[in-house]
Amino acid sequence: MKTPREQMLRRAQRNRSRLRKMGNGRPRLSVFRSSKHIYAQIIDDANGVTLAQASTAEKGASGIGASVEAASEVGRKVAERAKEKGLTEVVFDRGGYIFHGRVKALADAAREGGLTF
Repeated sequence: MKTPREQMLRRAQRNRSRLRKMGNGRPRLSVFRSSKHIYAQIIDDANGVTLAQASTAEKGASGIGASVEAASEVGRKVAERAKEKGLTEVVFDRGGYIFHGRVKALADAAREGGLTF
């Protein structure tokens, strides 16, 4: 029997393999959610480089890091920083997390900010 952590990592690998097949070389918007913060980064897997990032742990972030509102703010910030670099199309990598709550709020805010998944 697998631990919950091992199950989540397995879901994340399954999700990423699907993204590689349908991504067409687009950068990946990856989400990491901890109990206190939420992090988002846009990664170019071909070159292994992070193109843009935002999180509730950085200086100047307002609100509580573990809230839906804070996740929305992170989504808006990462979309804004991506547009500054000329990125508009990404694939959304939810990792092993369910597309619900903070993860969904971040994705919706990134879409409103101008990113297309």
